[in-house]
Amino acid sequence: MESRESVDFDLTRYLLILKRRWMSVSSIFLVTVAFSYVATTFMKPSYQAEGKLLFRIPSFGSNLLLSSSEAQTTGDLRTLVATQNPISTQIEVISSPPLLQQTINELKMKNNKGEPQDVRVLEKGLTLKIVGGTDVLRIIYKSRNAKEAAAVVNKIMNLYLKNDIITSRFEAEETQRLIDKQLPKAQAAVHEVQVTLRNFKQKNNVVDLSEESKSAVAIIGNLDTEINNVQAQLDEVSAQNNELRQKVNLNSQKATDLIALNQSPAVQAILTQIQEVDRQLAIERSRFLDKTPIIIDLEAKKANLQALLQKQVEQNTGNQIKVPQRQLQIGELRQSQIKDFQQSEMQRLGLTKKLASLYNSRSTYQKRVKSIPLLVQNQRELEQKVEFAQSNYQTLLKKVQELQVAANKNTANARIITQAIVPEEATLSQKPIVLALGMMLGLFLSATTVLFIEMRDKSLKTLKEIREIFGYTMLGIVPLLTKKVSSHRHAESTPPEIAVRDTPHSLTSEIYRMIQANLRFLSSDKVLKTIVVTSAVPKEGKSTVSANLAAAIAQLGRQVLLIDADMRVPSQHYLWQLTNAAGLSEVLVGQAEFKTGVCKVMDNLDVLTAGVKPPNPLALLDSKRMASLIENFADQYDFVIIDAPPLLLAADALTLSHMTDGILLVARPGVIDSSSASAAKEMLESSDHNILGLLVNGIIEKNESNNYFYHPKEYFSAEKVSEEGSYAHS
Repeated sequence: MESRESVDFDLTRYLLILKRRWMSVSSIFLVTVAFSYVATTFMKPSYQAEGKLLFRIPSFGSNLLLSSSEAQTTGDLRTLVATQNPISTQIEVISSPPLLQQTINELKMKNNKGEPQDVRVLEKGLTLKIVGGTDVLRIIYKSRNAKEAAAVVNKIMNLYLKNDIITSRFEAEETQRLIDKQLPKAQAAVHEVQVTLRNFKQKNNVVDLSEESKSAVAIIGNLDTEINNVQAQLDEVSAQNNELRQKVNLNSQKATDLIALNQSPAVQAILTQIQEVDRQLAIERSRFLDKTPIIIDLEAKKANLQALLQKQVEQNTGNQIKVPQRQLQIGELRQSQIKDFQQSEMQRLGLTKKLASLYNSRSTYQKRVKSIPLLVQNQRELEQKVEFAQSNYQTLLKKVQELQVAANKNTANARIITQAIVPEEATLSQKPIVLALGMMLGLFLSATTVLFIEMRDKSLKTLKEIREIFGYTMLGIVPLLTKKVSSHRHAESTPPEIAVRDTPHSLTSEIYRMIQANLRFLSSDKVLKTIVVTSAVPKEGKSTVSANLAAAIAQLGRQVLLIDADMRVPSQHYLWQLTNAAGLSEVLVGQAEFKTGVCKVMDNLDVLTAGVKPPNPLALLDSKRMASLIENFADQYDFVIIDAPPLLLAADALTLSHMTDGILLVARPGVIDSSSASAAKEMLESSDHNILGLLVNGIIEKNESNNYFYHPKEYFSAEKVSEEGSYAHS
């Protein structure tokens, strides 16, 4: 639940918006009400006639979806859409242009020009309403002629009943012809789905899927048992095979090759010759040196025998492999072990193939078992299609009989329970309603327009909004000054008023003196001597504030220097009516001395104008020369006020703030917007500048919820009267 403070705040805000935009609100409201009043003058009395129709007999078109027994036992209209009221469909039929045009033609209705009445005019005066909780439809027609109103209602009801009978007969005949065309198709559809079911069973070898599923499960169980037995045998043989493999230290292929080589007569004969040559070499080396011809011949003979041996090995094994000679002549025990290893390997391979075959058989049965549910589903769907096709065919046969009865039907879907009578009194005047609607529309349009204008206007309009965004110390608020001029040309030639100088006893002058007092006591440990006056955006009055503040301090007897540091768009020379030929820019570049550029405008107040616009103002301000000048000015004067450019348009103010004691920020309602204010605050806080405080300039009293200047104005008005009285007595 919203708090009382939030409600009061919103109400106050809306009242302020209405206060600001009262002219727009009043204009839109009055114009809308005036148009409503003018509209009521053209309204004429009208008469209203009413008749009633009761819908009880089912409509033929809706009844096609029901069986004959249901059609006889139900007495209400039925629709294709369950959530729809069937009478709503009949309303559209009654208000259809053909039926209304037929009514106009039979009643020979004319308009004011003597031409046949337009269907849209008749439809506009016709009202069709369903009596809640019943099957009764009210038909109401309003007309300037009482007899015409009753005649139209009765004619519409009679034409509807007549057309309904004709339409029902036509629908029955057309539907019967359509069903006669559909019967062969329905019979063919029955035959087609039956053939599809038979082909499905033949293609998938379907006889009895339930029995097949049980049989397949049993077979899979037997296969699992046999797989386990073969796997056990394979494990036993594999263990023996591994043991023999470790003994012979050969694989299956090498063992086969080695047996073949040991049993080859040619290989063994060559080995015998090599051994004989080795024996002779051993004898001859004991007698002769290695380079002796006989030894050389023996080595050559050995090499030839080894080459011949290698060829024999390749011929017997079919591979180009080198077999050590010691493996070509092995003992009977070794040969026996190798033969056992070969037999074990053959037995292991046979069991492996048998196990793979069993796995394949089991996989085939498992796939069949998995496919059985899908086959059952497909078979069931096909059987359902057969049943549906047969049922549809039987239904069409029954409908043919029903349509023959409906074609001879002479009753309508409704009957008249109340005839329309000629009204004797006119309907109540709608003028008050039109005026009330006009007032409501006026309030809505005015409120909507004002809210739209306020949404497009992003400016901060009140003192409270500005304080909430900035959050700085409030040093003073200055009211909006209005200065009346005779013409635009005269306004351009007359400089703005400096209130402290021109009207020293005014409320504005006293406010500026209060601001200088707040600045004086702002810091207890440090005396403020140099300040920068700036704003977030242009046209917030920072130059006027600088001039009035300087004048207020000067009137207290302090030496004040006002510097126009806004070299892009200078204003002080215009406010004080001075020449801008030589100023701050000339002093910074050394083209002029400070004494020649400064001008005395009041007692204790000197003004240094901006001078000629330089190519790069920031480069001049952000220089050691400028810092030195500010230090010198602080020594010569009691107070130095620097009028700087807006924060969001130039970096001059931020640069000068590091050379001075702080920044005085000026904000003006109606000029600054929320985004600019937030950007300026973020810029000031990110650079750690010394913000002396906030001065709100140009307060618009009608936009404020509080009247800040009620008591001050009353005080100064009383003071003025007192002075005038004292002058009169003197």
